[in-house]
Amino acid sequence: MPATKTVYPTAHTTQVDNPRLKVLNKLRKGQYPLMTFMAIPSVRMAQIVALTGLDGVIIDCEHGHIGDDSMHNSVAAIAALGVSPIIRIRGPAPDIIKRALDTGAHGIMVPQINTAEEAQQIVQYSKFPPQGLRGQGSAFPAIGHGLTTPEYMLSANQTILTMIQIETRAGVDDVEAICAVPGVDLVFIGPNDLAQSLLGYVPARGDEPEFVAAIDKIVTAAKKHGKWVGRLVNNGTLAKGAQKSFDTVAITGDTKAIQNWYIGEIGVARS
Repeated sequence: MPATKTVYPTAHTTQVDNPRLKVLNKLRKGQYPLMTFMAIPSVRMAQIVALTGLDGVIIDCEHGHIGDDSMHNSVAAIAALGVSPIIRIRGPAPDIIKRALDTGAHGIMVPQINTAEEAQQIVQYSKFPPQGLRGQGSAFPAIGHGLTTPEYMLSANQTILTMIQIETRAGVDDVEAICAVPGVDLVFIGPNDLAQSLLGYVPARGDEPEFVAAIDKIVTAAKKHGKWVGRLVNNGTLAKGAQKSFDTVAITGDTKAIQNWYIGEIGVARS
């Protein structure tokens, strides 16, 4: 007689109610949380960005100038201000996943996922046993959730957001299987890398048939398999328009925000 497969609660089905987990709570209520990327390694930058009214800050350890110390300090600063710190890690290796989650982050985002097997590995190393293989030994992660370590151990598997990015042709080709992986909570589109992979240039105009079809395919697969879906957008107008199809967006990032403000204001001053 075949063994019965255990079904674990996820961020979608959890009954845990932790008011500190702002992005998760808004996703579960269909309230369209807004996020941004942070690439500059500074506790003060983390605090400034967290105080803008955003629900989550994605600490960019893939492309940002963020080392381990800054990653830990930024998570603590953001969480202390009632905003959800999410870490975009630089790759799917188990030690990188563990190190990011041990900061107390409310979720991780993993770039360049191309196959269901890669997505399964991320879930495996994001969850404590018996669901996964994540190791325990740090006092820090519970702090970011406002919990004791025993409370954190009981709730982490079903409250930490596991986000994977689809941003390549291979990822689009296997998106059905990727979205079917239990424990993947949110699928996030990286439009620039996706455009480079599909079209050979960035940024996309946004109306290229292959690019539009790929985004539609990702959104459809995510919703079919009960996953939240998000994407990067460049401004508030695009964020507002994306609400029809997406559960969350990240509105550009700290470096672009600073540059865009200065470029615009200096242009006015010199006009």
